[in-house]
Amino acid sequence: MLTSAAAWCDRCGADTTAGPHPGCAAARVLEPPRYCGHCRRRMKVQVLPVGWSAVCVEHGERRG
Repeated sequence: MLTSAAAWCDRCGADTTAGPHPGCAAARVLEPPRYCGHCRRRMKVQVLPVGWSAVCVEHGERRG
């Protein structure tokens, strides 16, 4: 069952319930996600001049 809260950090892939990730939060301002927050899979990321897209094979695409 999928919950609305992500269990994994989308930058480093670590468990988010273990504690805060201030370094990851600061880096996410400039970087796209690298891991799926739902299943911890490494995502295929494409960075473009106008934004980015990240694709998880299980949960689909995110854009920013």
